[in-house]
Amino acid sequence: MKRLGTLDASWLAVESEDTPMHVGTLQIFSLPEGAPETFLRDMVSRMKEAGDVAPPWGCKLAWPGFLGRLVAPYWVPDKHIDLDYHVRHSALPRPGGERELGVLISRLHSNHLDFSRPLWECHVIEGLENNRFALYTKMHHSMIDGISGVRLMQRVLTTDPDRRDMPPPWTVRPQQRRGSKTDPDASIPAAFSQAMDALKLQADMAPRLWQAASRLVHSVRHPEDGLTAPFTGPVSVLNHRVTAQRRFATQQYRLERLKALSKVSGASLNDIVLYLCGTALRRFLLEQDNLPEAPLTAGIPVNIRPADDQGTGTQISFMIASLATNEAEPLNRLQQIKTSTRRAKEHLQKLPRSALTQYTMLLMSPYILQLMSGLGGRMRPVFNVTISNVPGPGQTLYYEGAKLEAMYPVSLIAHGGALNVTCLSYAGSLNFGYTGCRDTLPSMQKLAVYTGEALTELESLLLPPSPPAKSRARKRR
Repeated sequence: MKRLGTLDASWLAVESEDTPMHVGTLQIFSLPEGAPETFLRDMVSRMKEAGDVAPPWGCKLAWPGFLGRLVAPYWVPDKHIDLDYHVRHSALPRPGGERELGVLISRLHSNHLDFSRPLWECHVIEGLENNRFALYTKMHHSMIDGISGVRLMQRVLTTDPDRRDMPPPWTVRPQQRRGSKTDPDASIPAAFSQAMDALKLQADMAPRLWQAASRLVHSVRHPEDGLTAPFTGPVSVLNHRVTAQRRFATQQYRLERLKALSKVSGASLNDIVLYLCGTALRRFLLEQDNLPEAPLTAGIPVNIRPADDQGTGTQISFMIASLATNEAEPLNRLQQIKTSTRRAKEHLQKLPRSALTQYTMLLMSPYILQLMSGLGGRMRPVFNVTISNVPGPGQTLYYEGAKLEAMYPVSLIAHGGALNVTCLSYAGSLNFGYTGCRDTLPSMQKLAVYTGEALTELESLLLPPSPPAKSRARKRR
């Protein structure tokens, strides 16, 4: 039995009919050469016949005591987990293309998880063109964040294309970092001791947190300082109420293209991602005659999980940066984004790691309170859009001999933030997943197209033209 932390419990608190708080991963595989017609049916059968279901997959929520849902719940083992419910086999009409897959994922991601069961589902989807299939897995954000989700799914895969009889994801226990505590509620004295330690930490960190808050307030009064504060972004079409139905779109680019731009411009890879998203959003809103005069701002999740920790739960902080959508000149836009992210990183780095969770709650509490109070989408947003970049595996991976071709994040949205763009690197590519509100952003797929065109435009501005190929034509005699 393990109690949820404050940040994990907050994702449960803001769950509503229109804002399901689950995240997902879409993996696309190519079938192994010579695979029988029954390959996927047999694979699903083996998945459902798996033995023990490991935490967190085998745990469900329980609210202890007479206070019920007024206190943070616990994760408890589900002794009667039904894998027939959690593992599902679907098919697209052959040959299914990217559009048909996107429509299906949009529908699956719109459906709520069953809170009386462990908060996850896995869908095996056959019928993709070019002899491929997809694996869509979703879990509640109170159970996992993007980094831990990628690490958890990666542990199941292999670099060996000949390996068979592999375990499904829910049988593999995440690796906790050395020295981490697995049962914080083992005894009343231990709980009391931890509570006192937490109070002491809060007292020690209070001056540092006060300084961080003061810097944010100062940046509101002095925007020329370059630090982007909460609530400084404009109200845009992205920042109203959302409905329950989702849209999902994808794009994939070679990492070497983005890294070449990063090197020549002195920008980070994340800066280039923000530039592409900001440029696509600028064009998207201009076409609708809805571009605000003030620049849109991005909320950027920052991983604070130690490198050797593959545990679950949420361990992220946030920084806010300008997307410079009000700047018409592309290179000036990139420079403004670079300045904004540099100041945001400097601001975050002034805090010790031990204070980052408290700072995250300080920064995110207005966002959470907006959603819990029903004010989300009815007032100025904390930031305009969430954009994150999750590092994934660098090597080509396989499952049951099937090659993993691409891996896309499928994220969550909430009132006041109708768009989420999450990127995931894998085997030399960067995979963009766009999750949006179906009703608020009916033409969201254009954003994916505009991102690619923004990349091509930036290459033409920053990189020297390729030398013309030498003609191989021979002179006639």
